[in-house]
Amino acid sequence: MMAIRVQIGLKKVVTGKIPKNLNQTEWEELDENALSVIQLCLANTVLQEVLMEKTSSALWKRLETLYASKSLANCLVLKQRLFTFCKNECELLRDHISQFITHLNDLKNVEVHIDDEDQAMLLLCSLPLHTSLSGRP
Repeated sequence: MMAIRVQIGLKKVVTGKIPKNLNQTEWEELDENALSVIQLCLANTVLQEVLMEKTSSALWKRLETLYASKSLANCLVLKQRLFTFCKNECELLRDHISQFITHLNDLKNVEVHIDDEDQAMLLLCSLPLHTSLSGRP
C-alpha cells in the first residue's frame, strides 16, 4: 500500500500535517484522494473495521492499531497463523506460497524474525503428505 501512496504522490498526506504551500481546500482534496486510495486497497472485512474514519491520517492510525501492533497478543496470533498454516488440497502451490510470504511479512512488520532455515521447514511442513498410487506409504 505504501508503494501506491508513493506512486500517486500521497505518501505525506497520511501524516495529517498540512504543507505550507497548500490551502485548506487543496489539502482536503488530497486527503480525500489518499483516503479513497487506502480504502480501495482494503479487503471488505478490513474496510468494515475502519469505515468510520474520515481522514487518511485517522484511517492509517486505525489500521496500524489493528494490524501493526507490536503487542504480545498480536505477535502470538501472527505466529500461530504461520505455525498452523496448511495447504488445502485444491489450492494452487503458487497461491499457497504467496499466502505463506504474506504471513512472514506480517511478522516482519511487527519486528518478529523467522530465520531462513525455520521458514523453509515451516513451508515444507505446511504441504500435505501424499501416498503412492499403490496406496502404500
